[in-house]
Amino acid sequence: MDEDYDVIVLGTGLTECVMSGLMSVSKKKVLHMDRNDYYGGESASLTPLEQVYKHFKMGVPPPETMGRGRDWNVDLIPKFLMASGKLVKLLVHTGVTRYLEFKSIEGSYVYKGGKIYKIPADEKEGLSTSLMGIFEKRRFIKFFQFLQNFDINDPKTWHGMDPKQTTAKEMFEKFGLDDNTQDFNGHGIALYRSEEYKSAPLIDFVERGKLYYESLARFGKSPYLYPLYGLGELPQGFARLSAIYGGTYMLNKPGCHIKYGEDGKVIGVESEGEVARCKMVICDPSYAQDKVKKTGQVVRAICIMNHPVPNTKDVLSVQIIIPQNQVNRKHDIYVSVVSHTHQIAAKGFFLAIVSTTVETSNPEAELQVGLDLLGPIEQKFVTVSDMYEQKDGTESSNVFISRSYDATSHFETTCDDVLDLYEKIMKEKFDFTQVNLTQNEEM
Repeated sequence: MDEDYDVIVLGTGLTECVMSGLMSVSKKKVLHMDRNDYYGGESASLTPLEQVYKHFKMGVPPPETMGRGRDWNVDLIPKFLMASGKLVKLLVHTGVTRYLEFKSIEGSYVYKGGKIYKIPADEKEGLSTSLMGIFEKRRFIKFFQFLQNFDINDPKTWHGMDPKQTTAKEMFEKFGLDDNTQDFNGHGIALYRSEEYKSAPLIDFVERGKLYYESLARFGKSPYLYPLYGLGELPQGFARLSAIYGGTYMLNKPGCHIKYGEDGKVIGVESEGEVARCKMVICDPSYAQDKVKKTGQVVRAICIMNHPVPNTKDVLSVQIIIPQNQVNRKHDIYVSVVSHTHQIAAKGFFLAIVSTTVETSNPEAELQVGLDLLGPIEQKFVTVSDMYEQKDGTESSNVFISRSYDATSHFETTCDDVLDLYEKIMKEKFDFTQVNLTQNEEM
C-alpha cells in the first residue's frame, strides 16, 4: 500500500460505491477499502439463507420448508430505484448498468383508513379507484392533467400560480383536493416523508410528481425497479467499474484508521501497520465516529412469507406507503415486498421489509400497522439502527462522510446524499445533462 492516492474510500455501502465510481470516472486515483470481507456494509445482501439466520443470531438453522439456502439473497436494507430517478441516471453515467439486470415492481399502494389502495397510474385508474369519491375523482383528474402538462418554461401551464412562490398546499386548494387526496399525493407520489410538502414550493412538488409518473411510464406497473439477485449486485458492479478505471479494491482490511497531519487534514489510512497516503477520504459514519452526530434511529423488520400481500391482487412485488397522518405519527411507515421473481428468495416465498423512523421507546410496536398488512409471517428479523450524519465544519479535514440509510423504501434520499457529497468534493453540482443514453442502453 506504499502508494499515493487522490481518494481513499472506506466502506462498500451504496453511497460509498457510487462515489468511488464517480471519482474513478472523473480520472481520480482511487483506493477502496472495507474492514468486512463482503460488499455492501450495513446494506449488504446475505446469502445463503443460513447466513441470514447466523447474522441475526437465531441459534437454529432455517427450516427445510424454505427451500435451498443458496436461492436466497436477503438485503438488510432493501430499497427500490425510481425508473427515471437520479440513481438510475448515475448508474447510466458510470456504466454500471451493463453489469445489472432490473425487474419492475408490480404495484405501488398507499394506506388510507385501515386499508390499502393502488395509487392511480393514469386517468382511467383515477376514475375507477375507490380511493376517492366521484366528485373528488374529477378534481384529481384535473390535477393529474395539470401535473402532466406543467412546463416551467411555459407560464400558460402554471394555472395562474407562481411555481416558486405558491406552496403545494395553495396548489391543492386551487384544485379543491381534500386532505386524503393531498395525503396520497404528498406521500405516495411525491414521496415526502412528513407534512413538509405542504409548505414546499409548487415547483418542487410538481417535479417530484412528474418524476413519479415519468418513471411509471417506463414500465407501466409501478415507477420502481429492483435488481435481480438483490442490491448486493450494485456495489459489485461498481467494483468492476473501478477496476476498469484503474481503481483498487481491498476487502477484509482490518483497522482502516484515518490518519491526520498536524494541520488536522487527512494524510492517509492505516491498516495492518501500513499507511496508504491520500488527499481525501470518503467513508461511511463507522469509519469516522468522531466527526458524526446521531440524528435518530430506524427500526426495520425483515419478514419471510409464503404468500403475496393480501388485497394487492396477488402481485409478486409491491411498495406500500403508510402516510404518518393516517396513523397519528410524525414519520411515514414503509412496506416493500419482493419475491422469487427477483431471484432473492426460494420459489413461492416473499421477502417483506417494514421500516420507519423511531419515535417511541418501543420501536417494534411502531411497525405493527405495516406488519398487520402482510398476513401470516414465517420468520421475522427486527433491527434498530442509529442514524448519523457529518458534523458541520468537519469537511475541512478533507474527510467526507455519507449519511446513514433512512427508513424510506426508495433510493431518492440516498441519491441526494451522493449528489451533496459530490458537490462538496468537486466544488460543482453533478451535471445530469452529461447523462444522455437511450432507454435500451440504460436497462
